[in-house]
Amino acid sequence: MKILRDRTILSILIIVPLGFYSKFYKGALANWVNNSVSGIFYEIFWCLLIFLFLKKTKTWKIAFSVLLLTSLLEFLQLWHHPFLESMRSFFIGRTLLGNCFSWSDFPYYVVGCAVGWLWMEWLKKQSLIHQSDPD
Repeated sequence: MKILRDRTILSILIIVPLGFYSKFYKGALANWVNNSVSGIFYEIFWCLLIFLFLKKTKTWKIAFSVLLLTSLLEFLQLWHHPFLESMRSFFIGRTLLGNCFSWSDFPYYVVGCAVGWLWMEWLKKQSLIHQSDPD
């Protein structure tokens, strides 16, 4: 189980900088990368973070739960309660809660959760291979 935990942590350490980079990217198609593709990394991050603590949970349940929760967060962007607006005034608050509802975000959430599911499955398989290795 240690190898699974370590590889999950390493995966998170890879996906977080990629996600932040996608928010600050300034090259070709920057608007699309900043506002849409970054949602894929966001979903993968949450899948991996939950997987880190709930390794025995079926990976499809984690991915589906992340999709549901982040979809709810997307709809929460339609609500401009003063507390939420104060949270959104900070970079991390905007990153976690978002600040502008968009139907076009949902396909990226689906893709991100699908990739997150595949990533978690891959981590589990790698862990099993490592456990069965005679070395």
